[in-house]
Amino acid sequence: MSARACCAAVCGAIALVIPASADAMIQVDHGIAGARLGNTRAEVRAALGAPNRVVNGSNDFGPFTEFHYRGGVVVSFQGRTHVTSVTTTGRGDRTSRGVGVGSSERTVRRRVAGVKCETIVNSRSCHTGDFLPGQRVTDFFIRHKRVTRVTVGRVID
Repeated sequence: MSARACCAAVCGAIALVIPASADAMIQVDHGIAGARLGNTRAEVRAALGAPNRVVNGSNDFGPFTEFHYRGGVVVSFQGRTHVTSVTTTGRGDRTSRGVGVGSSERTVRRRVAGVKCETIVNSRSCHTGDFLPGQRVTDFFIRHKRVTRVTVGRVID
């Protein structure tokens, strides 16, 4: 066996033994699980595959489409063309500092830079940014002192 083939075999064996580092699936103010704000439907399908369910509808802001994926991930296209928000209720997606569904409010405060926690209409929320039109925000929805939902989105109104 040549030195090059031997090296390739050893490197391949090492790759099988060493676990791959997990990429952060929640990217604060950018996206979740490979779906990024501003992506097209084709880009989301390329990143996440075919959705388990597609929902089309209309609300106060006009027509929308939602792609539902395993793990509680919902990708929303307000206007049906580009991602306007991504939400997860699953425990698998985390920020680079380990924050996600199931984390305590205290952990969110300590590990998410620039987060503000407040009570809004009887609901507890820790979020980045301000809820102003056009702004990107990441919202950690809190119930019973734990994150139950994470949404990364662009404020519409």
